[in-house]
Amino acid sequence: MGRSKMRLYSETFGSLNNESQPTLVFLHGLLGSGQDWRHVVNTLSSGYPCITIDLPGHGKSQMVQAIDFAHVNQLILQTLLHRNIEQYVLIGYSMGARLAMYHAASIHPNAVPHSGVKSACKKTPQLMGVVIEGGHFGLPRTECATRFANDQKWAQRFTYEPLSLVLPDWYQQAVFSSLNHDQRQSLVLKRSGNLGSGVARMLLATSLAKQPQLLQIMEALVLPTIYVCGERDKKFKRLVEDTQLQYQVIASAGHNVHVEQPYAFSMAINNFVKQIGINHG
Repeated sequence: MGRSKMRLYSETFGSLNNESQPTLVFLHGLLGSGQDWRHVVNTLSSGYPCITIDLPGHGKSQMVQAIDFAHVNQLILQTLLHRNIEQYVLIGYSMGARLAMYHAASIHPNAVPHSGVKSACKKTPQLMGVVIEGGHFGLPRTECATRFANDQKWAQRFTYEPLSLVLPDWYQQAVFSSLNHDQRQSLVLKRSGNLGSGVARMLLATSLAKQPQLLQIMEALVLPTIYVCGERDKKFKRLVEDTQLQYQVIASAGHNVHVEQPYAFSMAINNFVKQIGINHG
């Protein structure tokens, strides 16, 4: 299969022929898969058509090798085209949130000055809104080399060490500080089925060090956007408070809101989509 025709594994929930509502498209974080959204999708699919996508190196797309942001973005678009999506809301967590912002910027090129982001496809479905969950907007250039060196160290470990040894250390990082011991152990068990080399490639391909600065682009887009973060996720809560973006803080949650508080997260999406409306034109 030619690279331009490649697409990612996806699953659909609810009726994709529901023309009165946009399709909700979900992008997971590093080490995750489309299954991470099951509680949210169970709540929302009765009212909205939903699609979960397994990103390169993950889930049932684990043999797909990512090259860079633009390549992953093209794969996402090919997947949406394959599913005949006309109007959609993109919902991303962590790495998936960064890809969602990149995607939004890529199809609104007039609002992307000097970002290096180009439209991946002339004929695109219509993006109606973006939900960003715990996504970073981009690093200052002075911090990129250090970040990439750190990502390379993790990639080496993911590639050459058993995940059962790497994951306990991964989940000790500051961003996961709100997790208790049992939650960490559960995640280690859940994520140990990943293909380490695939995760490593995706980590490097979409490293925060390689990401364009997306905050000004997101603030400039004439596109409904909401940032969702947990009240215990101090880093990302502080990050979004300094922006012009609409945001919502979910109580009793850390970095991974949709897993820690799936119903509250689902209601945040439901309320956001209701505000958007839909274009029948």
